[in-house]
Amino acid sequence: MKIMIRRNEVGVLSAYVPKKDLEENIVSHEMPDLFGGTITLANGWQLALPEMPEGTRLPITIEAKRLSED
Repeated sequence: MKIMIRRNEVGVLSAYVPKKDLEENIVSHEMPDLFGGTITLANGWQLALPEMPEGTRLPITIEAKRLSED
């Protein structure tokens, strides 16, 4: 699924899922640089993110894979 990841003015990361019209804060991420691991959204969804080059700038639209149904 396509998602957009951005950082708001106070530095909080969020993910927007256009097909669901859903925006949730990212509450945890597996990798220090965010990409190439899993993230957990505030609603409990877990998403696998693709690897991206170091220094990838936000906001960015990427293809993520949903790992959980919660």
